[in-house]
Amino acid sequence: MVLQQALGDLNTAYRNFFASISGTRKGPKAAAPRFRSKRDRRQAIRFTKNARFSVTAGGRLRLPKIGDVDVRWSRPLPSAPSSVTVIKDAAGRYFASFVVEVGDEPLPQTASEVGIDLGLTHFAVLSNGRKIDNPRFLRRAERRLKKAQQALSRKAKGSNNRKKAVVRVARAHAKVTDARRDFGHKLSTQIIRENQAVYVEDLCVNGLARTTLAKSIHDAGWSQFVGMLAYKAVRHGRTLTRIDRWFPSSKLCSACGVVAESLPLGVRSWTCSCGAVHDRDVNAAINILAAGRADRLNACGGRVGPPLAVAQADEAGSLRGAA
Repeated sequence: MVLQQALGDLNTAYRNFFASISGTRKGPKAAAPRFRSKRDRRQAIRFTKNARFSVTAGGRLRLPKIGDVDVRWSRPLPSAPSSVTVIKDAAGRYFASFVVEVGDEPLPQTASEVGIDLGLTHFAVLSNGRKIDNPRFLRRAERRLKKAQQALSRKAKGSNNRKKAVVRVARAHAKVTDARRDFGHKLSTQIIRENQAVYVEDLCVNGLARTTLAKSIHDAGWSQFVGMLAYKAVRHGRTLTRIDRWFPSSKLCSACGVVAESLPLGVRSWTCSCGAVHDRDVNAAINILAAGRADRLNACGGRVGPPLAVAQADEAGSLRGAA
């Protein structure tokens, strides 16, 4: 059964690849399947119901050809599992992931809505003025990771001590990953519970990760956080809307609607020609909230976005007779 599951995964990978070539696949394109890297130390096997795995009355996981395995349950299973995937990560830890049937858990309706501006100085700035500090998990663990990597580099290749050092490095990275995931889950759950609609900017993380800020951008984990917001919004009956990445949220005055000519990243606060003084991030979050409301509620016929500004005399325009 385990071998059949591996072949099934390979079949799915090829189907996604050919669907991407033909253009029938929705979402990001899938590349051709490739062999697992010898440096990939993650291992996984999957048991289905036909393999006759079970959860015993004593809370143990009974696997075929393995026997009863002690489990530290993170939560009770909501229904009978249809399959279980046993995973061993690079740090030598084992996890059991069950596929179960769950229903939607809608939360009580609330009138609150929020726009979120993601950044590096602050991880997130909300349209209500709340600023959430960037934890910078990787930056804080750099010294510990550096010492573990140095110890690994001094071990002879192929020795048992090198294998132990590899596990120590993997555990140090696993702590960073777990801390980042825990932070994202707690923050996304709080935001979804408190707001009926959430609006975020559709950032091109892949493009930003090619800049000099790549390390800090990967450390922030924006894509993981937005993904958590997305599936929790669906599960709890909330609305998540992504705003166009080209929307000038930072340069647009949330009071009068005038767009500033230029606003370098070093400018954290600015004053509009109408006299309004803006905090760069809070102003961006307010504009994201207004743009999200306009996209979602304009069908009702009401103006939700900021008012239109009067065109300035020196603004560029199309020339008469231009093609």
